Amino acid sequence: MRIRIATPLLLATACSVAATAQAAEWTMATPYGDASFHTQNTKQFAEDVAEATDGDLTINVQSGGALVSHGEIKPSVRRGTIAAGEIFLSVLSNENPIFEVDTLPGVAGGYEEAYALWEATKPIISDLFEEEGLIPLYAVPWPAQGIYTAEELTDPDQFDGLRVRAPNINTQRFIENLGGSPTETEESDIPTAFSTGRVDAMITSSSTGNSMAAWDYVSHYTDANLWLPKNIVFINQRSFDQLDDDTQDALMEAAEKAEERGWEMSREDNQESLAILKENGITVSEPNEDVGEALQQAGDELFADWESRADDQAKEALQSYRDQLED
Repeated sequence: MRIRIATPLLLATACSVAATAQAAEWTMATPYGDASFHTQNTKQFAEDVAEATDGDLTINVQSGGALVSHGEIKPSVRRGTIAAGEIFLSVLSNENPIFEVDTLPGVAGGYEEAYALWEATKPIISDLFEEEGLIPLYAVPWPAQGIYTAEELTDPDQFDGLRVRAPNINTQRFIENLGGSPTETEESDIPTAFSTGRVDAMITSSSTGNSMAAWDYVSHYTDANLWLPKNIVFINQRSFDQLDDDTQDALMEAAEKAEERGWEMSREDNQESLAILKENGITVSEPNEDVGEALQQAGDELFADWESRADDQAKEALQSYRDQLED
């Protein structure tokens, strides 16, 4: 019997082939442009994963909705068409009221409260994602939402018939409670919506106002601190299961870092964006008493509606969050 002894070259080649076979390349879609701190954080996450795994897992981030539209990102990840995605969490409001809890006025008025709310609701949200074969990796908030208008907002009657950009169902309901006319518009479509007269105003963050050059369309920003909505990054369970244990661990560790980094980036971006808005002629102010009362009333109506639709588990999570704040 003839015995063949593997040479160092053959062994090296075999190892190289094995390593190549184990390497995975994922595509990730996000609807936000490269100027957004969310996208910058997501791309840093992808770089961290590639470095931590020595290239065994690479994630190609496709930004600005160029690959998949916002509404199709979650279904695409669920089907496995792409392995990962990032969305505005509250666009899932029609699936379960828990997804819109971070867009309820007055529930979380700052970053510490917003993080506590995320911790309280994360188990429910994770379970709902997992039922569809998805794994949430991390969530990062936008700065608190305010109101951009073409004139100073001094009277609640100014909302009557005002066409306001609304990125999710809950914001649409809020605008309707104020007497306005909500218009669903993606972030990337904001300039066109204003230039064509489809919207007169928008409820969004200082960050979006900055990245979209809001000063080209409006002159005032009412810093109403309405709510701090989140983006969520998630992956396909089957894609995750195909990774070896070390790669899975590296991925989850990078996700933890991305969440921590993202929350800090949001804080910093808020301050930087407010300064840039002012530098470009936007008048930034807080709501006066009359407008504040109108916003409060609209928010109370929104919360009552949420309670009428939310199940006991969602209500218990919200109560747990509130109890934690009181401790």
